Amino acid sequence: MKAIVFDFDGLVVDTESVWFEVFQEVMRSEYEFDFKIEDFSICIGTSDDFLFERLSHLADRELDRSLIKEKTRELYETKMIELSIRDGVIDYLETAKRLGLKIGLASSSSKAWVEGLLNRFQIREYFEVIKTSDDVKRVKPDPELYLQAIQGLGVLCHEAVAFEDSKNGLIAAKEAGLFCVIVPNPVTSLLDFNGHLYRLSSMAEIGLNELLILLKDKFETKE
Repeated sequence: MKAIVFDFDGLVVDTESVWFEVFQEVMRSEYEFDFKIEDFSICIGTSDDFLFERLSHLADRELDRSLIKEKTRELYETKMIELSIRDGVIDYLETAKRLGLKIGLASSSSKAWVEGLLNRFQIREYFEVIKTSDDVKRVKPDPELYLQAIQGLGVLCHEAVAFEDSKNGLIAAKEAGLFCVIVPNPVTSLLDFNGHLYRLSSMAEIGLNELLILLKDKFETKE
C-alpha cells in the first residue's frame, strides 16, 4: 500500500444530502414533482447531464434546466452553513500522512467547487494530487479521473485504495484497477454496491491502521 485516493462530494463532506434536499424542494415548488431519494442516489458521482436527463424522464416533461440550476444554487447557498467534514475523515488523513502514504483526490465536481471547500475546511494541504472534472473529458463512472490521480501520485493501481460513497465512483475505481472501500452517506446507503473491497458506515467506525491490516491479505493476493 502506497497511496489512498478520496472521492470528495458525499465522502469527505456530505454535500449530497443537502443537494438532495435542495433538488427535492425545487422540483416540488416548480413542477409539483416528488423527487425521491432512490432516484437521486443513482445520479451521484457523475455529471449534471445525467441528473437532468433523469429528472426529465421521471417528470415526463421538458424541464427548464437554467431555472432549476438557478433555484437550486440559491437554495443551496442558504444551506451551506450545514456542511461539515464527515466523521473520521481527518483521522484518516492524519494517519495516512503519518504512515507516509501518498494522498490523492478524484472528483467529478469542478476544481473551483472542490478547492473552495477544501480551503474552507483547511484540509487542502493533505492532498498531493487533485483531479476534477476540469482535468478530464469524461467523469465517473469513466475511470479517467482515477487513472490521472494514480499517475500523478506515481504509484501503480494495485498499490492504492479508493474511498468512495457512490456506485458511479465504485465503478470508476474498479475499472481503473484500484481497490475500493465504500463509505456511503445517508443518500447513497440504499444503493446496491457490488465489487467493493470493504464497506464502512463512516471512517469513524474503524481506524485506517486497523482497516489496512484487515485488507492486507487481499492486497497481497492482488499483487
